[in-house]
Amino acid sequence: MERTYSFEELEAIIQALRAEDGCPWDREQTHESLCPCMMEEAAELVSSIRIYRQTGSSENMMEELGDVLLQVVMHSVIAQEEKLFTMEDVITGISEKMIRRHPHVFGTGDADTPDQVLRTWEEIKKEEKEGKSWIASPLQEIPREFPALTRAVKVCKKVDKLYEPQPPAQESAAKAKEEADRLHKLLQQESADPENVKEIVGSLLLYLCDISRQFKLSPEQILTDRIEDLIDRYEKQ
Repeated sequence: MERTYSFEELEAIIQALRAEDGCPWDREQTHESLCPCMMEEAAELVSSIRIYRQTGSSENMMEELGDVLLQVVMHSVIAQEEKLFTMEDVITGISEKMIRRHPHVFGTGDADTPDQVLRTWEEIKKEEKEGKSWIASPLQEIPREFPALTRAVKVCKKVDKLYEPQPPAQESAAKAKEEADRLHKLLQQESADPENVKEIVGSLLLYLCDISRQFKLSPEQILTDRIEDLIDRYEKQ
């Protein structure tokens, strides 16, 4: 039987890699240099879930979860070296957050439906964010590092909730058609200005993202599915 390792042993392995006599590559990593790794590992985990649904094999998903966990531990070890926080602080913080945001499980609150749970979650999250120095505004709270389509949906949702009701889907579709007509006319020109094309396509994407939001659809997933359809069409020729 293969040996099993504990979480504490994993943390010790990463600390050894970061030590003076450890791995040269691991030793030179920083929070910033590891950002692309975290984004790639998260995407590969999502891919492994799709593979599991398609094949029934969970081996790849287990491996990718390990890679994501490696990134979490690596950042925590670096933070401890910088005397910012420890892995125990990270675990304590997320444990407290889960207890705090689920009063219907760990307190006296009631939540009979998933929608009620989400409303409570958002209310508690809003209270937690108040007074945080790094949050300039509710819209700035949405990370610019999100994929653009995902960020667009979240920004439109915040604008609709906090600032100004967004047009209903039918109106957004009509505006999207106007932009599409503008684009069609522009492309009839012999030399269409790329800046004008960019402006119109940007407006189109924003309208389409908000329509998706109103139907509780993910534009990222919609586009991903259509890309897969396109690939399948040509690979089967």
